[in-house]
Formats: sequence, C-alpha cells, structure tokens
Amino acid sequence: MTPPPHLDRTLDDLDPPRWPTRAADATQLVRKVHGLRRVPLSELGPADLRTLISQQVALPYVLPLAVALLLEEPLLDAYFYEGDLLLATVDTPASAWALLPDLRARLRTVITALPETAVADLPRGAAEELARFVAAPITSPS
Repeated sequence: MTPPPHLDRTLDDLDPPRWPTRAADATQLVRKVHGLRRVPLSELGPADLRTLISQQVALPYVLPLAVALLLEEPLLDAYFYEGDLLLATVDTPASAWALLPDLRARLRTVITALPETAVADLPRGAAEELARFVAAPITSPS
C-alpha cells in the first residue's frame, strides 16, 4: 500500500479551517483532539488514530492511515482492547468511505478473512458491526 502523501503535515494544515484555540475549561478529550490536529500525520499512533476516527475528525486523512495498520494487523489493540481500532474504523459514516472505496474494499477483504473465534472474542455487538460493514455496498464518489 502506498503511503499517503503529506505525512509531514498536520491535520490543521490539511483539513481547513484551523481549529481555534481550545477553551480553558475544555474536557480532556477535546484537549486531546485539538492537540492531535497539530501533530504531523507520520507521528500519529494507533491510539491517536482511534481517537480521531471515533470523533470523526478529518476522516479522509486518518482513515487511510488506520487502514494501512489494519491491513497488517486487523485486531490491533490501539488503546482499549484488541480490535478497538478496527471497530472505530468500521463505525465511520458511509459518506467517509464513499471517498475511499478502494480502501474500504481492502478492509472488507481483511474482515471477511478473520477467524470466527477471533471475532467472537471481541466485545458484544462487534460481530454485527463487522457484518454490517462487510454487507454495505461499496460506492464511489460521484
């Protein structure tokens, strides 16, 4: 898989407008996401990607990075549990995947190859989320 371009740039650079300075009383999650927007893409780790994806921040830039990791290790434990990055990734809106149909197809192939025992070990509802992602049609942007 070809690495995405602009790995030396930040989400604030690539996904305008730049976010304003966070409020002084912002929650820890808001502080974290604001901070991650200022980190070069090449320095974002699995837990960072999981956070950004679950908050639906700059998905066209972070989904390719997450999928690259998931193609190598589908049940990667990003932060909370084995498979947490995968589940955050498949839970993104269809509109985000419409921009990335090839990546979606590749991730779908990886998911269908997962052993049933591995899927059974994921949290409750995970098998249904993965099945929903696999069953959804792959569409290209119009």
